[in-house]
Amino acid sequence: MTSLLSRSEVTLSVQDDTLLVAGDLVMSAAADVAARGVQWLREFERSSVRLDFAQISKASSVALSVLFEWLRACQALQITVRSIVLSPPLQRLASLAELDALTA
Repeated sequence: MTSLLSRSEVTLSVQDDTLLVAGDLVMSAAADVAARGVQWLREFERSSVRLDFAQISKASSVALSVLFEWLRACQALQITVRSIVLSPPLQRLASLAELDALTA
């Protein structure tokens, strides 16, 4: 596992073809997490990726915003997203926002 960003509240790392976010993705960290993830995607030399938010501790629209930023980057870079994993709190938020198709 390779660390891309480590802050007291949140970490971003890579394992094989998976971007992993863990902790409490607060507003003050979101821009850094999103930007570092996009940078990694630009340097990524594979045709598909997995996005893993399973270790996000709190439901937050901030986390969904980071996810959408990465999805836009993947689309622009023609990288297929093979799977998206959300933590139970994020899954509930996605369901409330009628975004269940994200993990289907």
